[in-house]
Amino acid sequence: MKLKITGEKQNNLFNRKEIEGEIQAEIAPKKQEVIEELAKKFSVQEDAIKIKGIKGKFGTKIFKVRANVYDSKDEKDRTEPKVKKDKKKAEEEKK
Repeated sequence: MKLKITGEKQNNLFNRKEIEGEIQAEIAPKKQEVIEELAKKFSVQEDAIKIKGIKGKFGTKIFKVRANVYDSKDEKDRTEPKVKKDKKKAEEEKK
């Protein structure tokens, strides 16, 4: 799996980098694999990255990736909306 960054934009309002890139792979990459690659590339923790989408075209081995890279997990939690799965997980941790 090869990751190539095609666009990087610093968004100071939300304290994040908005990343666009391409991944060349035989099969569609999993979100966790992409997060690991981005964490290595930008030297941040894995839980400070939010994958917005992984899209491929039929018959090609190139997948387009959009992600937001935050400085810390706290920044990500304050900015990104919570999905139902994450809300349940947070409630269980409180108990």
